[in-house]
Amino acid sequence: MYYYMFPQYPYSEITGHYMTKQPLYPHLKKETLYVIQPFVEYGLQEAKTTSFAHALQEIAAMTYLMGKGFPPQMAYAIVESWEMNETLS
Repeated sequence: MYYYMFPQYPYSEITGHYMTKQPLYPHLKKETLYVIQPFVEYGLQEAKTTSFAHALQEIAAMTYLMGKGFPPQMAYAIVESWEMNETLS
């Protein structure tokens, strides 16, 4: 769907390194890492009982919903409600 818009790793990292001489939006770094930390921890715990692919799907879906304006707790509840038999498919 939209995945074609993004360069594939490691090309994206190489491109990003050469395109920027300094960090982009440095004032957002601390807040961003603070907000996502609980989701990272959740994903690491989830991966222990499911798979890394499943955990990444859940976390990506939750953070996408947060980007759409949902509060973190609601994003979590929505994604968990989509889960059937430990899968989002």
